[in-house]
Amino acid sequence: MSATLTERPAAAAPRGGAAPKRRTRVFALAEARWAAAATVAFLTALPLQLTGAPAWAWGPLYAIAYVTGGWEPGWAGLQALREKTLDVDLLMIVAAIGAASIGQVMDGALLIVIFATSGALEALATARTQDSVRGLLDLAPTTATRLLDDGGEETVATEDLVVGDTILIRPGERVGADGRVLDGASEVDQATITGEPLPAAKQQGDEVFAGTLNGTGALRVKVERDASDSVIARIVAMVEEASETKAPTQLFIERVEQRYSLGMVFATLAVFLVPLALGAAVTGSLLRAMTFMIVASPCAVVLATMPPLLSAIANAGRHGVLVKSAVVMERLGQVDAVALDKTGTLTEGTPRITDLLPLASSGLDEDGLLALAAAAEHPSEHPLARAVVDAARRRGLDLPVAEGFASTPGIGVTATVSGAVIAVGAPARLLDGAADAPSAAAEATTTTATATASAAALAIAEELERDGRTAVLVQRDGVPVGVLGIADRLRPDAAATVTALAALTGAAPVLLTGDNPRAAARLAAEVGITDVRAGLLPQDKVAAVQEQERAGRKVLVIGDGVNDAPALAAAHTGIAMGRAGSDLALETADAVVVRDELATVPTVIALSRAARRLVVQNLVIASVFISGLVVWDLVATLPLPLGVLGHEGSTVIVGLNGLRLLRESAWQRAGAAGPRPVQEPARARRSR
Repeated sequence: MSATLTERPAAAAPRGGAAPKRRTRVFALAEARWAAAATVAFLTALPLQLTGAPAWAWGPLYAIAYVTGGWEPGWAGLQALREKTLDVDLLMIVAAIGAASIGQVMDGALLIVIFATSGALEALATARTQDSVRGLLDLAPTTATRLLDDGGEETVATEDLVVGDTILIRPGERVGADGRVLDGASEVDQATITGEPLPAAKQQGDEVFAGTLNGTGALRVKVERDASDSVIARIVAMVEEASETKAPTQLFIERVEQRYSLGMVFATLAVFLVPLALGAAVTGSLLRAMTFMIVASPCAVVLATMPPLLSAIANAGRHGVLVKSAVVMERLGQVDAVALDKTGTLTEGTPRITDLLPLASSGLDEDGLLALAAAAEHPSEHPLARAVVDAARRRGLDLPVAEGFASTPGIGVTATVSGAVIAVGAPARLLDGAADAPSAAAEATTTTATATASAAALAIAEELERDGRTAVLVQRDGVPVGVLGIADRLRPDAAATVTALAALTGAAPVLLTGDNPRAAARLAAEVGITDVRAGLLPQDKVAAVQEQERAGRKVLVIGDGVNDAPALAAAHTGIAMGRAGSDLALETADAVVVRDELATVPTVIALSRAARRLVVQNLVIASVFISGLVVWDLVATLPLPLGVLGHEGSTVIVGLNGLRLLRESAWQRAGAAGPRPVQEPARARRSR
């Protein structure tokens, strides 16, 4: 009897994983409705006034425009005033009322309408920013098919699923929860979660994500995360949390805003009182003062910082990088040195077969050697055993059933496979006779042949270990038949990422690892790192980071394990690899790469720098508009409507400029500074 591993379905999964568009409708926002009412009232009143209609015809319409467009910012300004804070919204309302008090009713109404429209655009931009991330929630189905212990099925809400439940994913259905495949094989469209252009093959042991689209096969999946802790939910929650924070630049602007607003009030009084003292007319002086208050208000400056940073956070979140705050997004663009962990960061964090080396005297080929080892290891839960079995599964090998399985810690496993005792384990221990073989079979093998095979196997094992790989010996009836090389495989994009990080920061990254120097040096050579610090304890990693910080560098640490958490906390900025990362590392890091795509790190750094450039652009735009309009008002006569258009127009320009980073093209441009995608080899590498 043989245990045949499940075959993959031949047909690929249908494409259809695009995230559904979730866009807030304009008039779903109260700000938009009030601004629309004010605009309609103003546009109705204006032609009546210009054609000479009596004041009773157009006056109430202007009043409606004042109330509908001004009550909300006016109320917000009064509430801020109660907290002893001077809000620019209140200053705008005061300026509009002041204009009306001297007969400039139309000009004041125009200010209210444009100010209300600007506020509605800002509210819409904020809502669309949230839509871009929260739309991911629409991918997750609301129900799932849960399998019962008695073999039955029940349909339950996905939020009612708990860790350990088994769910059935039929062809064409969306996956209801993050989990791991227990049985079945299919092609799953993960484009919305991982960005992969082609469906990914899924079979026993593979991870699947909530919201991804199943193809033509049926899958039984064991739930590994609650609905609130799924990849999609974590993206949404962390981006929302980040949106509530303020970057240092924004905090500085807000501190300056209070002093600036108070200074602007005193300057406005001076603009009104000084000409009045020199004999100017009250109406003209008050109109100039009101115009000054409007054009000098720092609305555009206040709006300069957060839209670019929040847009960058939302865009990064859509691509699987959770930046925990606006502070972090700003700091990412400042890094000028990078320190990388090895296992789970530059490597995939899971051992894989790299070498299949049957001995010439064994009569086995690579598949035969692997089938024997996988059959013996199949009942084991050891990570190296899983690597052997996974390699056999990827090759589609039929595994004979193992009997009499036994595991000896530190040595390996033994099992009877097709009538022969197969031992798989550490070469030195097995060759010392730690594993037993049946005497009849042993007597059938000459001592000389056994010694020759043992010597050959030991030489191969030593060579593999010199290259930084783990050697696993396979014996049949006490005679070595081959050696397997196992290593934690390098991520396909690791070398390109290291190159991109070096180009972005102007300095080659440093490798900080607790692994042995030989293995670390071999991997560092493959990715192009020359500064290797191996055999480090957690405190040693912190010391290495602090050494660079004392030298004036702003260090970015990228890691995944518990031993990386102190260095992540000590660094200027820390990024954790999310899929294999420990809980402590994920909590300590400033950002998390949810999908374990190392190539996104240089992209998000470039995106942060783009956001910082937009902040500077916005500040320049705001300063030029404010300075130009203020000088115009003080030196010459700036018409109030033109002042209103200039001031509010600059605010709208700054807001829209900051939202440019929401677009997919912004991520693609940032990615141009990062590594190009690398095709992963279809089969495990085999040497010799």
